[in-house]
Amino acid sequence: MAEFVYTGREMSGTAVTGTLTAADMKEAIAQLQAKKVFPLEVKPAGGSKMSMQVGGKRVSSTQLSQFYSQLSDLLGAGVPLLRSLKIIEDQSNNPALKEAISSISGQVANGRTLTEAMKRHPRTFNELSCSLIEAGEEGSFMEDVLRRLAIFTQHQAEMRSKVMGAMIYPMFLLTFGILVVIVMMITVVPQFEPIFERLKERGALPTATVVMLAMSETMEKYWFLLLFVVAGIGYGIKQFLDSEFGKRLVAQVSIFEVKLGGTRFGPGPIMKNLAIARFCRVLGTLLNNGVPLLRSMKISQDATGNIILQEAIATASERVSTGKSLAQPLAQSKHFPTEVVELISVGEDSNRLEAVLINIADTLERRTERSLELVVRMIEPIMLLMMAVVVLFIVAALLLPILQSSTAV
Repeated sequence: MAEFVYTGREMSGTAVTGTLTAADMKEAIAQLQAKKVFPLEVKPAGGSKMSMQVGGKRVSSTQLSQFYSQLSDLLGAGVPLLRSLKIIEDQSNNPALKEAISSISGQVANGRTLTEAMKRHPRTFNELSCSLIEAGEEGSFMEDVLRRLAIFTQHQAEMRSKVMGAMIYPMFLLTFGILVVIVMMITVVPQFEPIFERLKERGALPTATVVMLAMSETMEKYWFLLLFVVAGIGYGIKQFLDSEFGKRLVAQVSIFEVKLGGTRFGPGPIMKNLAIARFCRVLGTLLNNGVPLLRSMKISQDATGNIILQEAIATASERVSTGKSLAQPLAQSKHFPTEVVELISVGEDSNRLEAVLINIADTLERRTERSLELVVRMIEPIMLLMMAVVVLFIVAALLLPILQSSTAV
């Protein structure tokens, strides 16, 4: 432990100074934040000012999965926690993960729990992972939780890789198409402008040609301004998505669906199924390890990644605490498919809820994979069609004046 001198401001704006004892700079700042003091400067009591890296680099899901798996194996073999962390730290090749494990080791050595130490690295260990490990510490099944967390993390990484891999070709088509159109508008279209000059003076240019020439001139003269506008729009969208209203809007859109003749359209069938599958898998894992239902629901609701579904699960949790079954409030929320609710009801009646939840997760993930493949197959021809329409518009806008001139002659 070390002494730190700090300067900060309270919530009222009053400047405060003092000293405190902490294991490192991060812990010192965490203590100040817990006291509702905004730190302006923190430095060792007997030395120069130390810098603290806020956040740090993220660690890939594959590396995290390996970390959880190694830690589970070592603890299962009877190796103490501190010794296990040291072994993994020495073997790690990732600087960010190595730094995080080193910090966790120091905090555990000073009497903190593994969960408390991991929560100080939110960019490396998300809230769901910390909650699962906390449940493992409370229920004395840490090795099993870590092993299942490794499988879950790797599974999520594989799902993400499949989605990204499936989108590579459509994104390539989109990017290539945009570049082709930009090059044509900046280099090819201006070459035809002198040819159209007479028709332009007579006001005989087709509307499509006038629009195309105006767009070409704008892109040629003000491309830097257009880049600035695009960057501004991108920044504005990012700020909007980070706001509470933006997050809620994205959550609503992601589960929106329209039913026509028994077929569901929209992002809901895919995004909602993924979110519900994560919820069912985590809830089933916790119940299988003896964690009480209410505690399990509180942890697993964060696994959905959707604010709307989290609120629905939180409401269901309140109903369960009053003695009702889990299936009934989930059905009342209107966000869970009927077949999922029915299976949960059967699982509750047969006292096999944890196994049923895992089966639901497997089924929904397989169904989602098939839906994703179908969507990607549809995206490719749609993008090709859009590119063809744009190119056809440019070609038509260039040929129409020529055809009109030849007809007039």
